[in-house]
This record gives sequence, structure tokens and C-alpha cells, in this order.
Amino acid sequence: MALRACTISFKDARGIRHGVEVEAESLYEAVVLAVRCFRSDPWIEQVAPGTLLDVEVREPCTTHVITLQHVERWIASSTPNPLEASKKAKLKLILVQG
Repeated sequence: MALRACTISFKDARGIRHGVEVEAESLYEAVVLAVRCFRSDPWIEQVAPGTLLDVEVREPCTTHVITLQHVERWIASSTPNPLEASKKAKLKLILVQG
């Protein structure tokens, strides 16, 4: 898959919207990379598993709303596809390290 530019944002408990730009091959990868950025920023509260994350993909422009919990469940699910299993392992490592 080709890398696509994405803006991922969420609204924290105080009602402040935070966003970050990433390049990713998939919706799940975009969320994981964004969560890593959010976690490393001291100005941003932690992203809870049920937090709605807005994902705007450019070219073609699309928007998705997903929770971190949904992404974590997808990463934890099994797959017979070795390429997808490798990608899931990589994304899990990013989340754990972030």
C-alpha cells in the first residue's frame, strides 16, 4: 500500500481538540502513529481506549471516526496472512513503546 497523509485528532475531557499529521499505509497504522505522538506530548492528556479519534485522509479525501480500543482489538486479533501479522506486530510494538 502507498503512504497517505492523514490528520488524526481528538477532543480531550476539557473540550480541547488536539491533532497530529502522520503518513501511514492504513487507518490502523495512522491511529497508532498518532497515539504515539499524542503520548509523547506533555501538553496532551492520555488517549483513553474509548476516545473517539477523527482520521482525515487526504487524496482521496476521506474521514473516519474510530476508537483506540477498536484498533487495539484489531491488533490483538489473529490472522492467517503473514504480512498482516507482521504489520500488527509492528504496530503493537509502537503502542507499547509509545
